[in-house]
Amino acid sequence: MIVRGPVLSRYAGAVFIFITLTTSYLANAGDGGSTHVETASPASAIVIGFVGGFVAHNDQRHAPVQFADRIRSVLPQGAFVKVFENRHRKQAYAQIVHLLDRDGDGSLSAEEKARARIILFGHSWGGAAAVLLARELQRQGIPVMLTVQIDSIAKMWQKDSVIPDNVAAAVNFYQPHGILRGEPEITAADPAKTRIIGNYLTDYKKNPIACPGATWADWVFTRGHVQCECDPRLWSQIEEMVRERLKPENNYFTTSSVPAASVTLP
Repeated sequence: MIVRGPVLSRYAGAVFIFITLTTSYLANAGDGGSTHVETASPASAIVIGFVGGFVAHNDQRHAPVQFADRIRSVLPQGAFVKVFENRHRKQAYAQIVHLLDRDGDGSLSAEEKARARIILFGHSWGGAAAVLLARELQRQGIPVMLTVQIDSIAKMWQKDSVIPDNVAAAVNFYQPHGILRGEPEITAADPAKTRIIGNYLTDYKKNPIACPGATWADWVFTRGHVQCECDPRLWSQIEEMVRERLKPENNYFTTSSVPAASVTLP
C-alpha cells in the first residue's frame, strides 16, 4: 500500500503531538478512565465539547473552553454545556446518559432517547473525539443533532471522516498548511439520514489572524492549526449553527427541518 502525501502528513502530525506532549499527558492522565458525572437535572439540550491535544478541559486560553462559557449564557434555560479532554470520551458518554435518564432508573427508554437534543464539537483530537462519541451513542440508539469538527485530527487508529447515521447534520472546518492539518472532507455513512452542511476551508496564509495566547512553538510548528482554533469568525459561525439548532421550536430529530446557518469564511 502506498501512503500518499496528505495521509502521511496527517499521521506525522499525530506522531508530532504524541512526542511533544507526552510529558503533559503523564502529568494529567490519572483520571483517564474515570466515568464520574456531574449531578444535574434533566437537560433541555446537551452541548459537549472536546479540547485538542492534552489541553485541560478548563484551560481558558483555548477557544473550545471560551466558546462553551459564551454559549452557556445564551442557550435556552436548562441547557447543559461542558467541555472534556479528548481522552475522556467515556466520561462524556456517561454524562450524556445521566442527563437523558429522566426517571433515574439507570437505563434509557425509547422515549428518553427520542427526547435527546445533543450537539458535539471539538478541535484537533477533540474533533475526532466528537465523531467517535457520536458512534458510541449510535450503538445505543441515541440521536445527535449536530457534530462540529474544527481542524479535526484522528489518532492513527481512529477514523473521523465518516459521520454515523444517528447524526442529523455535520459540519467540518479545516485548514491545509503545516504538519498538523485537519480532515479535509467528511462524508455521511447514510446520506439519507445525515446532512453534511459542508467542508469549509480557510487558508490562513492568505487570511492570517492573530492568536495572542499561542506559544512560540505553536506559532513555529503548527501555526495554521492554532489559527483555526482561535479564529473568532469561525466560532461565530459555529455559535450561529448551535443556536439555530437549539431554538425551542426545533424540538425533533430530523435531517431537514432545521436550516443550516450561513457560512461566510473565506
